[in-house]
Amino acid sequence: MNSASATTYIMEDPREAMRLELKVDAEAWAHKYLAHHMKPGAAILSVGCGPGMILRQLFSIEPSIQATGIDISADRVQEAIQKSRSNARLKFVSGDAHAMPFPSDSFDLVYSRMLFEYLADKERAAAEMVRVCRPGGTVLLQDLDGQLLWNYPEDPTVQKVAEKVVAGLAKTGFDAFVGRKLFSLAHRVGLRNIAVQVECYHLIAGEIEPEILKQWELKLEIALPQIARVLGDHGAAKEHAKRFLEYLRRPDTLTYSNVFTVTGKKPW
Repeated sequence: MNSASATTYIMEDPREAMRLELKVDAEAWAHKYLAHHMKPGAAILSVGCGPGMILRQLFSIEPSIQATGIDISADRVQEAIQKSRSNARLKFVSGDAHAMPFPSDSFDLVYSRMLFEYLADKERAAAEMVRVCRPGGTVLLQDLDGQLLWNYPEDPTVQKVAEKVVAGLAKTGFDAFVGRKLFSLAHRVGLRNIAVQVECYHLIAGEIEPEILKQWELKLEIALPQIARVLGDHGAAKEHAKRFLEYLRRPDTLTYSNVFTVTGKKPW
């Protein structure tokens, strides 16, 4: 499997861009994680930018920046371009995070959000992010840990199938526990002054709220072909998705995951 295919097994569905845009508060995310790393006139790169909602938001924080987004999906890049035509300081390109088409030492701030869970060669992609960052610049990696797997009280059938699906998807590069690995990864690719932050991400305590349920229904629908490949049967995949959603509707269950945010400096 080549590196590109590993990042597209779920994400190429055209509904994925809409789902990503619905689930993130771009303004809040930009202020919380990026604002204090931004300087006037900075060159910023978003790796796995999706439809570009976060990059567009950065200009309300610092209008003088130059921003670039790269994504492996040509459809998502095209959507981002369409939504950003009025901003000459913002551009989007299609490309692979494992081998980005930028000169070394090009950006002051390089970041990714929820990308590394999908990548086949995570160290290679992180090294690429460091390569294109300028000496003294900042690299930010953010991803999940424990998604789909941390539930209580456990439904043995749901848990067993979820673990089987996650193990099967690992063959594509998917890693449900990549969040905890980002700190070590940052060390291995040569970052310095590394900081790590851990927060709860998914938290569904009791019956899931209707709007969040819609997002989970769409997420599972998009993932259904891959779940079916792992289980070897489309009907079994649909039954598992149905049972998992029923679990989320229960008033006595809790589902959660964590999100790790790791930042480091490229040495001078």
